[in-house]
Amino acid sequence: MKNILYLFLLISQVFFAQSSFEKGNALYQKGEYQEAVQVYEDIIKENKQQSAELYFNLANSYYKLNKVAPSIYNYEKALVLKPNDPETLNNLKFAKKLTIDEIKEVPKVGFAKLIQNFTGIFDYNQWAKISVAIAFVFLLSFIGYYFSQLTVTKRIYFIGMFILLVALVLSVFAGMSEKDHFDNDRPAIVFAELSEVRSEPQKAGSAIILLHEGAKVYVMETVGKWKKIELTDGTEGWIDASTIKEVK
Repeated sequence: MKNILYLFLLISQVFFAQSSFEKGNALYQKGEYQEAVQVYEDIIKENKQQSAELYFNLANSYYKLNKVAPSIYNYEKALVLKPNDPETLNNLKFAKKLTIDEIKEVPKVGFAKLIQNFTGIFDYNQWAKISVAIAFVFLLSFIGYYFSQLTVTKRIYFIGMFILLVALVLSVFAGMSEKDHFDNDRPAIVFAELSEVRSEPQKAGSAIILLHEGAKVYVMETVGKWKKIELTDGTEGWIDASTIKEVK
């Protein structure tokens, strides 16, 4: 009986969240962006519902209101749930044009760049599906090899199995690499209009750089009310934790 009641409540919650989502979409279409933001935020906070589409629409609403940090933050949230989505990436690019800071990204070179370019083709979930598919084809090839009577056919199956095995190893490696990257990356967005990055986790530390609203940083560690961050150009320092909001 409890399970049936729980299922009923769950279905009701999902249904309510969906109708609220549609209400938010209607408000957005009417140009009532602040009202749309409120509806979308309520879905996240009260109904505990999350989806790439929800964060994407919320980010669009904030963008229309010229609220830089919230728009970038929610586009990043959408990309966590739906990596490499072209529309989200495109809108994020436009939102970043509203930021003041121009932080260059230190590009990887040589073999490290090749590895990053390869593993970054898909996210870890997609690599996992590819690995399963390759393993299944490998199994079929092994069965064909085992039952084949002709030498030529056996050679073809053997070569195919070797190629598939290499592909399987590469896909598993890529998936593990992307999973590790996803788990260890802690991106955050600066929400304060102006925030100082200091050399030490205290106000007495010398200021290294000033960051403005919408800047993206990566959290490395936390000490009290301070977070050690790294910028895409390699700059490291400490920032007041209350001035940033972690994406994940």
